[in-house]
Amino acid sequence: MIYYVEDDKNIRDLATYALKQAGFEVVSFSCAKDFEDACAKELPSLVLLDIMLPDKDGLEILSELRLDPATRRLPVMMLTAKGSEVDKASGLDMGADDYLAKPFGLMELVSRVRALLRRAEAPAIAVSGKCRCGEITLDAEARAVIVDGRPVSLTLKEFDLLHMLMSNSGHVLSRATLLESVWGWDFAGNTRTVDAHVQTLRQKLASALPEAASMIQTVRGVGYILRS
Repeated sequence: MIYYVEDDKNIRDLATYALKQAGFEVVSFSCAKDFEDACAKELPSLVLLDIMLPDKDGLEILSELRLDPATRRLPVMMLTAKGSEVDKASGLDMGADDYLAKPFGLMELVSRVRALLRRAEAPAIAVSGKCRCGEITLDAEARAVIVDGRPVSLTLKEFDLLHMLMSNSGHVLSRATLLESVWGWDFAGNTRTVDAHVQTLRQKLASALPEAASMIQTVRGVGYILRS
């Protein structure tokens, strides 16, 4: 079951029709309230979510879904006219699994939905509870980072990026590897997304301990490595 929240009737009807023709069961909503009422009765397998809605911002809905244990891992794709790189990065950092800017092709929408559902059905990969590199301690289960005894607040993608680097401490990871591991193989962005997140990650680590930022080193022409 797919829930689609979109206030533009023409877009909603077209996308719903295309998904149903592809064999998906879809229920569409024009506002957040109707969507939330439906979720209270039955959770979907995937959510397609517009940002600019009449009663509640789509990013606010996304944030609430990620805070609720019942929907924390529910696949969510943002479908919105706000398609700048900054908007995409913001949506993905808040926990969206994919981001498709309007106007979008219906065939691409169907393909992305299929890809998201395949990933959601894949078995979960176990991660270690805690790892430590120098003065940086990361708790995967609590999604907490402590640097030199001080908590550091990271976005979802910054945390996953740091976790990937720490789990492979001492090994060079290419930008392509980081992009696939953190954002997913079907992410439509490019490796500049990795560079931008490494930059903000370094800044946040440095705010707690200046030396911590230098632990993430750039390997020219390849990617990044975290050294203790």
